[in-house]
Amino acid sequence: MVIGFMKRMLVTAFFIFICFLLQCTVFRALAFGGIVPNLLIVLTASFGFMRGEKNGLFIGFFSGLLIDIFFGSVIGFYALLYMYIGYANGKFSAIFYPEDIKLPITLILCSDFFYGIICYVILFLLRGKFDFSYYLVHIIFPEMVYTVVVTLFLYPVVLRVNRGLERGEKRGEKKFV
Repeated sequence: MVIGFMKRMLVTAFFIFICFLLQCTVFRALAFGGIVPNLLIVLTASFGFMRGEKNGLFIGFFSGLLIDIFFGSVIGFYALLYMYIGYANGKFSAIFYPEDIKLPITLILCSDFFYGIICYVILFLLRGKFDFSYYLVHIIFPEMVYTVVVTLFLYPVVLRVNRGLERGEKRGEKKFV
């Protein structure tokens, strides 16, 4: 059981690191009008509704902490935001079916919209930048579309890895019974 937990933690840490690297390097080069897909939201939301609130919360915290450390002006803002996203998506784990992609796409779309709105309110509105319609049309909506397109390719990989980890954990549990 401990080996399965450690394996899950290592694979999850690897996923967070790879998604962070891809988001900050490869997809910066593939940016459309300065818009980059948010791979860490895809990862946080995916593990949230696949594994529950607790896992979504932890993955969201570490994903957000990476962004805070490298790009944030205050440590903790993105960590808290991603934690909320992971926890909220974890609430849907009871109705999650791996075969159905509509729920994951919808939740990731809503999570990215929530992320964009909160970032606007905290980072721009409180500084006196009131042009919400511009931010919505030129930043939030394009990022949502780009993130959903990338989700179509990233989500099946995350799902396959999660299934493999669950099979390994079940096999390890059978050894002890």
